[in-house]
Amino acid sequence: MKFVILATLVTVAFAAPQSTRYEAPAASSRLDSGERVAILRDDRIMEEDGRFNVEFEAANGIHFAKSGSPDAENGAVIQAGQYSYTAPDGTEVLVKFVANENGFQPESDLLPVAPEFPHPIPQFVLDQIAFAAEEDARRAREGSFERSASVRAPSTSYGRPN
Repeated sequence: MKFVILATLVTVAFAAPQSTRYEAPAASSRLDSGERVAILRDDRIMEEDGRFNVEFEAANGIHFAKSGSPDAENGAVIQAGQYSYTAPDGTEVLVKFVANENGFQPESDLLPVAPEFPHPIPQFVLDQIAFAAEEDARRAREGSFERSASVRAPSTSYGRPN
C-alpha cells in the first residue's frame, strides 16, 4: 500500500508543470514586424430598442460593417454585414454575411461551393444499379431467393429466446 501511495506522489510530481511562466507561441514574421496600423474609422451606434450599427476601417485595408436588431419571436439577434481585406497573396477578399435563426451564412466568390444537386450520377454507379436490378429479376424468375445461414425467419409464436 505504501508503494502505491509513493508511486502516486511521484507521478503527480512529474506531471506538475515545470514552469509557471507562459511562453506565447511565435507569431508570423508579418506580426513580428512591429508595424502599427492606424484606425481610420470606428463608428458604433447602439439604440435603446437593441438595434445597432458598427463600422470599422483600418489603414491596412481592413473594412468591417455590421448591423443588427433583436428578433421578437425567438430572442435572437438578426445581423447582416460584410468585411473585406487583402490576403497575403494580394487577393482582395470580400465576405458578405447574414446571421439569423438559420446560423451564420457567409457569401463570397472565394468560398468553396458545393456541387449542384442533384449532381450527375457517375456511370459506374448506374452500371452497378442496373446489374443489381438484373440479378434481383433473375432470382425472382428462378425463385432462388435464399436466406443466409446467419439470418433466421421471424418467429410466429412467442417463446423463450434461444
